Amino acid sequence: MTNRLAQAQSLYLRKHAENPIDWWTWCDEALATAKAENKPIFLSIGYSSCHWCTVMEGEAFSDAAIAEYMNAHFIPIKVDREERPDLDSIYMQALQMMVGQGGWPLNIFIAPDDLVPFYGGTYFPVEPRYGRPGFLQILQAIRRYYDTEKQDLLARKAAILEAIQKSAVLPQTQQSAEDLLRKGIETNTGVITPHDYGTQFPMIPYAELALRGTRFNYSWRYDIKQVCQQRGLDLATGGIFDHVGGGFHRYTVDPTWTVPHFEKMLYDNGQIVEYLANLWAAGVQEPAIERAIALTVQWLKREMTASEGYFYAAQDADSFTHPNETEPEEGAFYVWTYHELQQILSPVELAEVEQQFTVTPQGNFEGQNVLQRRHSAQLSESLTQALSKLFIVRYGAAPESLDVFPPARNNQEAKTQNWSGRIPVVTDTKMIVAWNSLMISGLARAYAVFKKAEYLEVALEAAHFILNHQSVNGRFHRLNYEGQTSVIAQSEDYALFIKALLDLHQVMQEKDEPTAWQFWLEKAIALQAEFDEYLWSVELGGYYNTASDASQDLIVRERSYADNATPAANGVAIANLMQLALLTEDLTYLDKAEQGLQAFSSIMDSAPQACPSLFSALDWYRNCTLIRSIPKQLESLLGEYLPTSVLAVATDLPTNALALVCQGLSCLPPISSQAELLEQVWQSQIRGEERGAWGE
Repeated sequence: MTNRLAQAQSLYLRKHAENPIDWWTWCDEALATAKAENKPIFLSIGYSSCHWCTVMEGEAFSDAAIAEYMNAHFIPIKVDREERPDLDSIYMQALQMMVGQGGWPLNIFIAPDDLVPFYGGTYFPVEPRYGRPGFLQILQAIRRYYDTEKQDLLARKAAILEAIQKSAVLPQTQQSAEDLLRKGIETNTGVITPHDYGTQFPMIPYAELALRGTRFNYSWRYDIKQVCQQRGLDLATGGIFDHVGGGFHRYTVDPTWTVPHFEKMLYDNGQIVEYLANLWAAGVQEPAIERAIALTVQWLKREMTASEGYFYAAQDADSFTHPNETEPEEGAFYVWTYHELQQILSPVELAEVEQQFTVTPQGNFEGQNVLQRRHSAQLSESLTQALSKLFIVRYGAAPESLDVFPPARNNQEAKTQNWSGRIPVVTDTKMIVAWNSLMISGLARAYAVFKKAEYLEVALEAAHFILNHQSVNGRFHRLNYEGQTSVIAQSEDYALFIKALLDLHQVMQEKDEPTAWQFWLEKAIALQAEFDEYLWSVELGGYYNTASDASQDLIVRERSYADNATPAANGVAIANLMQLALLTEDLTYLDKAEQGLQAFSSIMDSAPQACPSLFSALDWYRNCTLIRSIPKQLESLLGEYLPTSVLAVATDLPTNALALVCQGLSCLPPISSQAELLEQVWQSQIRGEERGAWGE
């Protein structure tokens, strides 16, 4: 017997279709039923590749006694956080206020009359363990509290709602922009400075900001160049990278970048590719970096690209080792026992693998081996051949002959299909605009730096798919399930896709065909107009997470400013506005950028570690530079690291001029030599060191 979720498009929701719990989706009918029956809502938010979400689905949500009590006393609602990041953001913030920390699965109890939360947690076990009560006990206590403690419930809800609403309105600071930018760069560089404890995440918004700081001649507390280089090498050589098949895992569970949590998320891979390409352009030209980008693009094309051209969302961490297994094992698709390596490789090959990778008979992950490189130099031909042998065992074919590896869309497909190699991980095949946009930007930047045509071709296909399918009845949409468009776009979808369009506009200008690059700028301008109409906050400045006509069921309209696994929408959006102002000479974009930065200035001052993307936007605001030249000259600049510059094809340069460099609203004397051009551009990008306040 299946529940309502059997009809859901979301892979995560469908994973709960066999639960005895009578799940609803977040919809008007569910909310109205809860209110009419006076039942508190049990809201559970997660995502398909979340390990503890999967655990709870197989335990508490599959328990008959829990389901019986839940169905009788609550309205249970399941939400895929990747479909509704706005709901996830609001209720995650509430959970953090209540218990001091958050995570997924996010399980929270909500009053049906006003949708205000009053209790929550993350993983709840069936029986009491890990110092936590059993889930049935919690349900019984919550329902008893809801029925008998009305006054305390009202007071508790009022305090939580006030805190949530208060957090949505931010004061402004009088801190000078130069001091603020310097503080932001230094603080966020400290966040990614290597340490010997805890898990290690990519944290690309932080790394990108730190890399920007390498331009300035301040006396920094950290060796910023070394920190940025180390972050890139940790990513390219660590166990977080799949050295056999390409692509980056979510994070490592240790401080040495050795053992990953094995899920692969599209958003991580897009950001990492862009950062590594920028690092290369900035002078860190280690062979491991170029190889990591190349293999990641191969993985993307082979396993994560639909025939229509868009990119899938994620791959699970867990997979089966045998079709008869009931539960998948974490990392099974990726790790190697020493005995396996002895069987697959020749003694000479195994010796070289042991020399170059962290491979031992004891292993580094539950008796098995995660491959982590010991060096960042060029791989030998014999070592490349050894890795190809491992690829064949995993995939059942050689890397050069396997263009497409079809996805297993659920556990049943994974276990029943006749795979030539190992049983693969499950792939979440939905298309998310924001995540696709991050990958498009990464590919565009990698093309600019390495000039590999396939990087640009893949990016263009995905961008065209979004342009052709994600606008319905004049409105931009966030999701696509095998051709079916869904969910009105949120701020991160607008901001990141506009960035992707601008990134494509930049690289397409090397082609001496105006239609080839004007198209992308025109699309960015049109989408920005829709973004401004539906999500810009006239009263507060900045962009709301949700559109004005799609936020009726939210207890507050938030404006995202904090970076997490993905960059905050407002930081990206403000940087976009600065580029549009330069490219169009429309100063309304500049006005909005200034309002946005001022709107978030207090959080930038008080909690700089929360918002590196806003500091990147501030860097754009203070050091924005427009370079106008002919396509051939622009092509030579594309591979340079010029983080606050935009390029524009010029047809009206003065006689004998090579290029024209404009700093904000004023242009410098025409340039007649390449050396003079590079010097002028470089100086333009650090002129903010000499200015003391907003826009001076």
